[in-house]
Amino acid sequence: MPRLSDSMEEGTILKWLKSDGDEVSKGDELVEIETDKANMTYEADEAGTLEIVAQEGDTLPVGETICRIGEGAAPADEEPEPEAPEEADEEPEPEEEPEEEPEPEAPEPEAGERIKASPIARRIASEQGIDLSTIEGSGPGGRIVKADLEPKQEQPEEEPKAQEPAPREERKRSADQGRGEIEYVELSRLQRTVARRMAESKATAPDFVMTLEVDMTEAVELRAQLKAAAGEAPAPSFNDFVIKAAALALRDFPRANGAYRDGQFEHYGRVNVGVAVAGQDALVVPTVFDADTKSLGQIAAEARRLAERVRDGKITPPELSAGTFTISNLGMYGIKRFVAVINPPQAAILAVGELSPRPVVRDGEVVIRTILELTLTCDHRILYGAEAAEFLGRIRENLEQPLRLVL
Repeated sequence: MPRLSDSMEEGTILKWLKSDGDEVSKGDELVEIETDKANMTYEADEAGTLEIVAQEGDTLPVGETICRIGEGAAPADEEPEPEAPEEADEEPEPEEEPEEEPEPEAPEPEAGERIKASPIARRIASEQGIDLSTIEGSGPGGRIVKADLEPKQEQPEEEPKAQEPAPREERKRSADQGRGEIEYVELSRLQRTVARRMAESKATAPDFVMTLEVDMTEAVELRAQLKAAAGEAPAPSFNDFVIKAAALALRDFPRANGAYRDGQFEHYGRVNVGVAVAGQDALVVPTVFDADTKSLGQIAAEARRLAERVRDGKITPPELSAGTFTISNLGMYGIKRFVAVINPPQAAILAVGELSPRPVVRDGEVVIRTILELTLTCDHRILYGAEAAEFLGRIRENLEQPLRLVL
């Protein structure tokens, strides 16, 4: 099982794109694998004859064998085998005189060896006591493969399954009396990963939260100018403004762009901002790499492209990896403020609320200004209160003086 993302611990075989016994070339697409972040196609790293070990639906840890690619010698290995039976055929002449019953047992395994079968099929047959001579192979040239033995392999499991209806009926009747009929939905690998990482974050990171208001009036005016200049092309969104403002601030506050791990601080040399996107029944965080060095227009184009790939289910693990800071925005849903959960092992996450006009006091007078609330959740093991406040204040300065974002 290949490691297809930095946080991947196990993967699920979704679909084999080649069959057992097929000749494959280097670079051929072999199998679709579901990881903790996306579904990926894995390619052959060498040429040869494919022997499938893990079946579709199997979940294996990283490093476990899912297939083998040989030199195409498996069928050839079968050819010399008949020589052994030929020698054995000469031996019965002296042994025929006693005509003892145990003697037929010796030719049986030799006859079994003459049957074309993959190594894993032979092992399963030996473990399950299956006579390969009774199996019709579905592989190339009638070769017996693992799939041909699965029905026999799974027969013992059918009995406990037949006993399941009783407890299921009891559970359903109990549910009908109280909460109604309950539907049980299995989590996808991505949903399980999100659940595990969020639980890990809350269990291990001693976090604290701070919130401030940002006067976005000048940013609104700048965006209107950019929109007019862009014509029919999409203009940067306010979330793009926040990404750029945070990226510039992260460059000046190394701990905010780092992590606490195993008793050490990790300060990252690149500013890679993850942007939380609502995907298919799960929250996905694609990465805008080197956001501090990219223009506002580049950030806008890249963030839009990544969000579309998430919603289309086409995002890849490399596009979801190596984030050093995360931004989550629920302002489009009318949420004024909220507290986001840190994406471990990052030092902090920024929650962005709704952009709305509010009455504020300026120079002793009440005026209407466009206000945005930012909430920063920090891991106290690496980011302390005063530094976190300065970092969040720097983001506000960058947004309230938006020309900094386009210089």
